[in-house]
Amino acid sequence: MTQMIETVCPVRLSLPIPPKEAKTTARNIAIITILFSLELLAGVFSFWAFLKKYSKYRDMARTFGLEYLPAGGPRRFSYAELKAVTSDFSNIVGKGGYGVVYKGQLPDGRAIAVKRLKNISGGEAEFWAEVTIISRMHHLNLVCMWGFCADKEQRMLVYEYVSNGSLDKFLFPAHTNLNDNVTEDETDTNTTLLQPPRPLLDWNTRYRIALGVARAIAYLHEECLEWVLHCDIKPENILLEDDFCPKVSDFGLSKLTNKKDKVTMSKIRGTRGYMAPEWVIHREPITAKADVYSFGMVLLEIVSGQRNYLFQRDSTESEDWYFPKWAFEKVYIERSMEEIVDPRIIEGANDEAVERMVKTAIWCVQDRAELRPSMGKVAKMLEGTVEITEPAKPIIFCMPDEH
Repeated sequence: MTQMIETVCPVRLSLPIPPKEAKTTARNIAIITILFSLELLAGVFSFWAFLKKYSKYRDMARTFGLEYLPAGGPRRFSYAELKAVTSDFSNIVGKGGYGVVYKGQLPDGRAIAVKRLKNISGGEAEFWAEVTIISRMHHLNLVCMWGFCADKEQRMLVYEYVSNGSLDKFLFPAHTNLNDNVTEDETDTNTTLLQPPRPLLDWNTRYRIALGVARAIAYLHEECLEWVLHCDIKPENILLEDDFCPKVSDFGLSKLTNKKDKVTMSKIRGTRGYMAPEWVIHREPITAKADVYSFGMVLLEIVSGQRNYLFQRDSTESEDWYFPKWAFEKVYIERSMEEIVDPRIIEGANDEAVERMVKTAIWCVQDRAELRPSMGKVAKMLEGTVEITEPAKPIIFCMPDEH
């Protein structure tokens, strides 16, 4: 009997779990499954919240800088708005290193110029600098910015449309347009589109243009709260209204700095024939005197009606011909001022004003930056309110083939 009990006991230990215990186990498994699912959902929700927050900060980054725009400042346009008012960006009126310029018309009938910036992924700081700086500038001889677009990856600036186009179209015959004798890259970064020649500018108009541009640059250098360098002053960046009032444009290359600092460019920007020697040859820090040099070259072109580096000179002259040096010799050595003046307007030129403009230009293009006058003084020299002494003779300065 005892042996039978010992044999049966193991069988009793292997009996099925009672129904009550099975329910408890199933419930525990269900609870664990639910908890795991909740944790998974919480993780998914957290990830979604992170993406939403990241998207919010990304949008904030895209619109960073708006709080710095002055009250009543430029309007913010959407990409769709500018696409509509420019007829799908179909009317190109200019090109430059920072993008293409299109003409458009707002619903109220006002004409606008839309500069659509390129390669902005690495230059948003420049974009915001341009928006904040230009929106604060108000001068008769500066192009006015009316608005901007910061729609996703699109970056555009909206300006008043200046009807008569740029000064180069009036000064130079078509064959001396800046598109000539430059590389494909230079054409992309330094030119506006070729257009038919415009009517001839008389002497008084040229003088008013020169004086207006000088005052505008003096305003940038000396009268703004921030110190602004243009860094690409040339006829293409001087626009003319219907009455030929000049408007300095294209501040895509301008640099905002502390007035006690100097600007060092990591990459030389500018246009052949207008870049100061300390910028091109010596790679020295850039100051406002680089703009003074560029203006001096433009001033000589306004007087002569010729590109400074394409000027037609006698074949008997030496290979070391240099426009400022040539002008200096005509004024101070040969005393033949009339040879500098555009022959198309020589009859109507004012001798005193011609002499004042040429002498001022020679001071502006002095080889040593410290010898050049400030733009404020340049404006006074053109006005005739200060005496113009004899400057030093410019030395030879050859623009490198590549820059």
